[in-house]
Amino acid sequence: MSAASCLLTEDQFLCSICQDVFTDPVAIPCGHNFCKTCITKHWNVNVPYQCPNCNKLFYTRPELQVNILISEMAAHSSEQQAAKPGEVPCDVCTGTKLKALKSCLVCLDSYCETHMEPHLTRLGLKRHQLIDSVENLEGRMCTKHDKLLELFCKTDQMCVCMLCTVLDHKNHDVVPLKEEYEGKKTELGKTEAEIQQMIQKRRLKIQEIKHSVELSEEDAGREISDGVQIFTALKKSVERSQAELINTIKEKQRKTEKQAEGFIKELEQEISELKKRSTEVVQLSHSEDHLHLLQIFRTLNTAPPTKNWTGVRVSPPSYEGTVRRAVNQLEETLSKQMKNLFEAELKRVQKSAVDVTLDPDSANPWLILSDDGKQVKTGDVKKNLPNNPKRFDRCVCVLAKQSFSSGRFYYEVQVKEKTKWDLGVVRESINRKGKITLTPQKGCWTIWLRNENEYKAWADPPVLLSLKSQPEKVGVFVDYEESLVSFYDVKSAALIYSFTGCCFTEKLYPFFSPHPNDGGKNSAPLIISPVNHTE
Repeated sequence: MSAASCLLTEDQFLCSICQDVFTDPVAIPCGHNFCKTCITKHWNVNVPYQCPNCNKLFYTRPELQVNILISEMAAHSSEQQAAKPGEVPCDVCTGTKLKALKSCLVCLDSYCETHMEPHLTRLGLKRHQLIDSVENLEGRMCTKHDKLLELFCKTDQMCVCMLCTVLDHKNHDVVPLKEEYEGKKTELGKTEAEIQQMIQKRRLKIQEIKHSVELSEEDAGREISDGVQIFTALKKSVERSQAELINTIKEKQRKTEKQAEGFIKELEQEISELKKRSTEVVQLSHSEDHLHLLQIFRTLNTAPPTKNWTGVRVSPPSYEGTVRRAVNQLEETLSKQMKNLFEAELKRVQKSAVDVTLDPDSANPWLILSDDGKQVKTGDVKKNLPNNPKRFDRCVCVLAKQSFSSGRFYYEVQVKEKTKWDLGVVRESINRKGKITLTPQKGCWTIWLRNENEYKAWADPPVLLSLKSQPEKVGVFVDYEESLVSFYDVKSAALIYSFTGCCFTEKLYPFFSPHPNDGGKNSAPLIISPVNHTE
């Protein structure tokens, strides 16, 4: 079929009447072919019967014979797709341009399945190089020498022809185009593998982010639930204290009213008795019975027994201090609730605990560090150490080895038996030479102890801290994204101070200063302690 079809032009597959590919092709006695429907309609109108092509006359209507060969070839031709926009068309097709399947690098033409047949069957054409159909075959020719670009110059990284290697690219590293193609294809395979790996990493990052959002949602739900529970309890405490206050005041008022009612009842009884005696006296004073008056005078002249009311008073109850005592009691309840709240908060931040060790390269020469890097104190002798850029030369302080530039971290430091110390976090670029100002503007977020019981936060200006008890262990918590630095009294689970709205732009390092030992008064070390997680 393919061999036969290549001998016919595309026009030979078209009906001369409808100018389209044959449908049910039939042959008439003169040898010409038409669509069965087309020739039938033509002869129904035109009599005598005449061939539309050669005009040969037939005096009787010819019998139509199906042309099996043309029918199959036409069907095969119609199955081939016409070239769509963006597809390479066949350069040989004269009517409807069919989609080209192959391009010849020798002929510089592209062929559909039908017109490609000679390149598959003819000996001379079989030597030509066929590739998948491409546009702009002229672009595969050397513009200078009009030869096929079949080599690649590695020196100049360009495609060249055979003459180029002799003239313009002499002594260059030149390889066949196919060899370079295979190499580049291998590189593309590696690139594709790297891209797929990058895609996989990003998909994993998406999963990680989604998981973080889910955890955040869980934390938010739990925080809301805890907050509602706490505020509900606080609201009930306030309402209960208010009710107790009102009941206390009303009870005092009821006692006062009851006392007054008793006094009034007694007074009214005495008044009744006195009125009765008054009536008897008046009646007796009008009596003309001399004997009767004298006999009962003594009894009526004496007043009936009554109470001395001179010192009796009904004093309004004193409410002084009633509200204050109720508020104090409420404050105690709130303090307990706050303690529970801080305990829960401390448990949460302790989950961000990290391992922190001291960096000897940053330690001031007066400092003594333990071998495990967990303790630091000030000695009496200045060590002879190299003055590297990381070392503090005047301030008796040291940084941790670990730095943090994202997320949350928490650690605890024992400050027991010390009279002076500084603790907190500082940015990487902190000045390490000369005098240091430990303020947030200088990249330092710290608190300190002075004079055994004077605690301050190194804000600008410093904030005096009022603590109920002296901390023995201080917890330091940092949330980099939330710009937060908080300090806790671990034993009492109380918040000491929080820096909020911090400006973090660099790595943060834990900061420790045990201060001079002050003649032995401040000789105790600062100790980085393991975090005891409590559930």
